[in-house]
Amino acid sequence: MNSILWASQILLALVFLYSGINKSILSEQQLIARGQTGVVGYSTAAIRFIGIAEILGSIGIIAPWWTGILPWLTPVAACCFAGIMLLAAPIHYRLKEPRNVATNVTLLALSLFVAFGRFFD
Repeated sequence: MNSILWASQILLALVFLYSGINKSILSEQQLIARGQTGVVGYSTAAIRFIGIAEILGSIGIIAPWWTGILPWLTPVAACCFAGIMLLAAPIHYRLKEPRNVATNVTLLALSLFVAFGRFFD
């Protein structure tokens, strides 16, 4: 089970790190062109904030559990990722993007799996 949790954490970290870096450096139009359509209508400051939060979450889902320093932060980071996906899915649903909604739901499930797996480890 530990191996599956680690694989899930690494996958989540990579996905959110990629998304966070893009949101931190690209314009709204560039993000939309890359398929990150959930940013439509948000201010640049809000997009950058989300990007930085995703980058920090990518660190938080790996580093605390790996180092043993404040390991409770890992399931907290997973819960925060779940929260981001709960907010993102309705946006993509309104934009009539079923593939993005499916991705959001998958990442939500993976985040909850890590959260519960690490809270009760």
